[in-house]
Amino acid sequence: MQTIVGIRFKKAGKIYYFEPVDIVLNTGDFVIVETSRGQEFGEVVVGPKQVEDNEVVHPLKKVLRRADEEDCQKILENRQREEEAFDAGLQKINEHNLDMKLVDVEFTFDRSKIIFYFTADGRIDFRELVKDLASVFRTRIELRQIGVRDEAKMIGGLGPCGRILCCHTFLGEFEPVSIRMAKDQNLSLNPTKISGVCGRLMCCLRYESDTYEQARSENNRVQQEIVIDPELEDLC
Repeated sequence: MQTIVGIRFKKAGKIYYFEPVDIVLNTGDFVIVETSRGQEFGEVVVGPKQVEDNEVVHPLKKVLRRADEEDCQKILENRQREEEAFDAGLQKINEHNLDMKLVDVEFTFDRSKIIFYFTADGRIDFRELVKDLASVFRTRIELRQIGVRDEAKMIGGLGPCGRILCCHTFLGEFEPVSIRMAKDQNLSLNPTKISGVCGRLMCCLRYESDTYEQARSENNRVQQEIVIDPELEDLC
């Protein structure tokens, strides 16, 4: 058996699993972990639990330590630097006259890399932009193109229901959504009625579809159990 904890690095982000080693952790604790990008700051959202060895994707990276006050202060400083980097990124994009929309900027915890997230209709030649940004920030620069759903997840907003977007609040990962799900729920197939702010089919069609499917299955089962006596059927 293997002890693991689930850690999330962003609000409503994907949950990644790590080995806590000998550190006693509880849900809500902030920790420093080793990742493929280097050291990262995350929150424990799944407390320690035992799983079979064959359920773990090896090698399982380790929790280095609990986050202390200095680590938390560093995160706050990174957030401030990200705002400054966002403004600088917008300026450089305009200077290079690139047809791209800057969505978000992220510093890795150890500030060894800055990631610029953007959307664009097609491929963008941003090699000169990367060189320009690297000369400004004196660190590694990564430009990552994302889709419109990821953009909505990062920015947030209000959905047609009047609530904060599901993807921004609790949906860790996107799942496929089809027009068939809207049909099964007897919804209008008007694109403006079943599309979210991102312009794609609403994510709630996916996780509400299971409820409708279960209701139909139970209804079919009840109908199959109702058997009319042949003699009574003749009298009808």
